[in-house]
Amino acid sequence: MSAKEIVLNAVAAIFTSFDPEAAEQLLAPGYIQHNPMVPTGAAPIIGFIPALKESGVTMEVHRVIAEGDMVVLHSTYDNAQAFGAETLVAFDVFRVEDGKVAEHWDNLQPPAAPNASGRTLTDGPTEVTDLDKTAENKALVQGFVTDVLHGKAPEKITSYVSTETYLQHNPNIGDGLEALGGMIQHLAETGQALAYTSTPIVVAEGNFVFAASEGSLGETPMAFFDLFRVEDGRIVEHWDTVSPIPAEMAHDNGKF
Repeated sequence: MSAKEIVLNAVAAIFTSFDPEAAEQLLAPGYIQHNPMVPTGAAPIIGFIPALKESGVTMEVHRVIAEGDMVVLHSTYDNAQAFGAETLVAFDVFRVEDGKVAEHWDNLQPPAAPNASGRTLTDGPTEVTDLDKTAENKALVQGFVTDVLHGKAPEKITSYVSTETYLQHNPNIGDGLEALGGMIQHLAETGQALAYTSTPIVVAEGNFVFAASEGSLGETPMAFFDLFRVEDGRIVEHWDTVSPIPAEMAHDNGKF
């Protein structure tokens, strides 16, 4: 099975069929957990499956991208009180090793009303295309992350982002570069400066490129999980989830 198939089968065992035996076959015993609230290892996940079934939780996967041993799911969890809210939008990132899911990172955010441009956290294109441009598109987004998000050369933004089409799914920002710049300026003026400090995970497949970053919003440590769609050599669409990084976690693995 491909890494994508292994991850989708594992997720189905946990959240659809609620099958502990199937999950045990697909999770590495030494499964490394980065969700702040869940202990590390496969055993806590497997042991939690009956409670998940009882809770009525459901998972709808909107997008799947994979590169090598890394797989990213963009999903919505409903009846998700076990995770802290009725509904949560999530990016789940998995690393596969020796045919099993070996590591997991995620970032969850409650859904919000459509933004000023009428877009939600999850709507928009889902089809992976342009597989022959994966490396090119990944390099483009990595350049954007370094120059713009990390602040090395923010004036280069139009070298990475389309000036004609930039569709935004962040609930607080409308479409277009002007709206993005206005929000960044507003945050800085109100003492909530946005800062990206490191981006340890980048996964690309065709026209989609995902990046997971650590940073801050004002004084609060934050995790920024961003998904970009690239078309004709420019970023044309963006989805994200943003979540505070807690000081205490259920393990010693850290958020990243």
